[in-house]
Parts: sequence; structure tokens; C-alpha cells
Amino acid sequence: MKQLYSIFLIFALNVMLAQEDGPIPLNLDKGEDVLTYAHPSEVGLDSSYIYSEVSKIITNGIKKKAFPGAQVLVAKNGKIIFHQAYGYHTYDSIRAVALNDIYDLASVTKITAALPALMKLVDEGVLDLDQAFSTYWKPWRKRKDKRDITLRQILAHQAGLEPYIVLLNTVRKKNGTLKKRFVRTKPNPRFRRRAYDNIYVKSRFIKKAHRLIDRSQVSDKKSYRYSGLAFLIFPDLIQQLTGQSFSEYLQSNFYGPIGLNTVNFNPKLKSYTNFIVPTEQDSTFRKALTHAWVHDENAALLGGVSGNAGLFASATDLAQLMQMYLQYGVYNGKRYFSKAVIEEFTRVQFPENDNRRGLGFDKPLLNNAELALSKAYPAPEVSPDSFGHSGFTGTFVWADPENQLVYIFLSNRVYPSRSHRQIYDLNIRPAVQQVFYQARLAIE
Repeated sequence: MKQLYSIFLIFALNVMLAQEDGPIPLNLDKGEDVLTYAHPSEVGLDSSYIYSEVSKIITNGIKKKAFPGAQVLVAKNGKIIFHQAYGYHTYDSIRAVALNDIYDLASVTKITAALPALMKLVDEGVLDLDQAFSTYWKPWRKRKDKRDITLRQILAHQAGLEPYIVLLNTVRKKNGTLKKRFVRTKPNPRFRRRAYDNIYVKSRFIKKAHRLIDRSQVSDKKSYRYSGLAFLIFPDLIQQLTGQSFSEYLQSNFYGPIGLNTVNFNPKLKSYTNFIVPTEQDSTFRKALTHAWVHDENAALLGGVSGNAGLFASATDLAQLMQMYLQYGVYNGKRYFSKAVIEEFTRVQFPENDNRRGLGFDKPLLNNAELALSKAYPAPEVSPDSFGHSGFTGTFVWADPENQLVYIFLSNRVYPSRSHRQIYDLNIRPAVQQVFYQARLAIE
């Protein structure tokens, strides 16, 4: 009875802190393998230490303009023991960050959109990690430097692909204006992909983007080289293999069944009552504040839907998805992936090449436990089997099965400009994460 009362108090506190018109989308009446709320002391952590240290780090980040606001959610042993919001959406201090706000996830999209689909298809035997990717993506069969690259090499960033192609350079003139043959201010049958309120991209531009990727250079040296290029074509590949659009496939197989109400692309076109946190004051492409539209220009030019960036979500929805991964593919009594597939995707693939990456998932530095906090990635005390990903907009998610800990950090560090790098300089995300490992030491 005492434990139930404690859970109720924590849940009530979180709801009170959330916006009145949008409760936190987490159902406490589900099974034993879903997230519930608890006090840090119930999982052996020092509450006073946690609240004090996290507040100190985040407050300093806001003061140093690493971001105008942020929120942190941590689940330990299947219980959300910390979820706090700090600061405001922007530096004008008008709208405070709320616990159910929706954020642009940037590259966290890779492991929350592209990977679920790919893992399921690998699980079903539709995709083979060690088969040449050109088996599935036909244009690469004609490219000598790409036809033998495997899906495993691509997902581990071991294929030698170029890191990035700036699609915006294709649609923008030298004087900065946009080319009318690619972009219009009003929709018509040939310009239906929407990138912003008044920016409509030619429907066939996606084929142009694919050609640029297909013709991109590949390094002869097969070593760790982070690349998001293949993630731009995964949505079309998944549609070819499943007969469903990328968004529909994710919604019907993962987001809907788990009960993730805020995880989606193009939130401006949805009827969310949650507030969406803005990103950059864009002076080169949108000429306005990027708000409720994807920040990443490549994803924007593809209509907001990509495997590389474009997904939006709230902290509690992200926590449930990461908890499912941490539980090796099971959530609320339903199995989404085999344990073997999760273990394979979260395993370091090419350590002999000094490559820390799993398949799509990021991993700790290979010697992470030996490093000081200032040099480690992420926090030095995470276990070697932990995994997650960071996002350019200031997001970060991580799951640690050995320590049964899920860590969600959401911010809009690119406001008002992506040139703001204090989140990195101050090492904020690993520092906050480390608090929850140190907290157990504070009471021993």
C-alpha cells in the first residue's frame, strides 16, 4: 500500500507539472513490463543528490546559453524516478518547458524510426545484414564502388560512404534564393511535398536526391566514417519491401501498439494539444523560426519524412520505446523483436577497426570506463552493453540493460542558431547522465 501511494504521488506531481491541456501519455494500468512511476529511493538512489546535481548542471547550461530550456527523464528498474523540465522554449522566457512538450529528435530518428523497421525486416528474414545492399536497392548494382557494400557495413558506419550531402545546395541559387523548378510557395499536383508553411518541394525531387546518393563517392578505406546517406533512402526501401509507406509501417507495427501518441513526422500537420519546442531561427532556407517543421534541411526537402531525421516525440514516449529496447524487444506483454536481433544490433560490430558503433545504435567509447567524465562518451559509468544515439538539435537517448537505466535528454540547443556549441563544450548530456550512476554511491 505504501508503494502504491508513493507511485500515485509521483504520478500526480508529474501531471501537475505538465500542461493542463495535455497529460503525460503513460498508462499506469498496464502489465509488469511497462514503465510506472516511483521515487528514486525505491530503486536505491539518493533523491536529494539527484535533484541538486541535475539542477546545477542544467541551470548552468541555461545561464551559459547552451539551450533556453531542457528536460530530463530517467527510468530505473522499469520505473520513471525522475522527470523534470527546466527553462523556457526561447530566451524571451515566455513559455516554460513542460513535461509533455514535443521535440525535434534530429538523428535520434535513426534509432526510433529507421531501426525499428529494419530490425523487424531482419527478424523476418526479409533483409540479410551480410547480403550486399544492392540486392535490395537496385541502383547500387550499377555502381562499382557500392554494389558489394553490405547492410551491416552501412549500419555500423563502416561502408566508407560520404557523411552528408547538402541537398539544399541543389535547390538554392548562388544569391540564396530558391530555384522555382524545385520549390514553390504554393502547392500544385507537381509540388506536393511540404517543407515549411510556404515551401512546397517538387514531388519528384526525391528521385534527384536518390541519384545524388547513388552517385556519391565511396572511400576505398573501410574504416569508421559516420554517414547518414543510406538513412535517406531507407524509407523508400521499406515501402518497396512492405507495401506500406514508412510512416504507416512504423505506426501500425510500433508506435500504435506501444501507445506512443506523440511520435510522428510533420507535427505541424497533426492535431497535437502538446506544445512543440522551436529549433533554429533560420536565415538561409525558411527565413523564419523553424517551429513544428523539421530542422534538418535534407529531411525537410524530402517532405519531412526521413530515416535520418524528421521524427518528433515527447520524453515519455521516447522512454517507452527505449524501455522496449532495454527489455530486448518486449513491452506490455507484446514481443516486437527477437532477443537475438536486439543483441545483434546493439553489439559493437567492428572493434578491430576502432569503431565503437553497433548497427545503427551508438555505443560507448571502446575504453570509456577508463576515461574521465570530460573525455568519456557518454557517461564513463555506463555499461559496455549500453546503447543509444544523440541528435543535432540537442537530444539524447540511452538505454543501459546491465544497470536497467533509460536516460532521455531533450533540448533545443540550436535555438537561436546551430552555431551554439556550449552543450558540447560543457559536456552537459554525459554530466547529467553520470549523476544517476553516482547517486547510488551517495547512499552507500
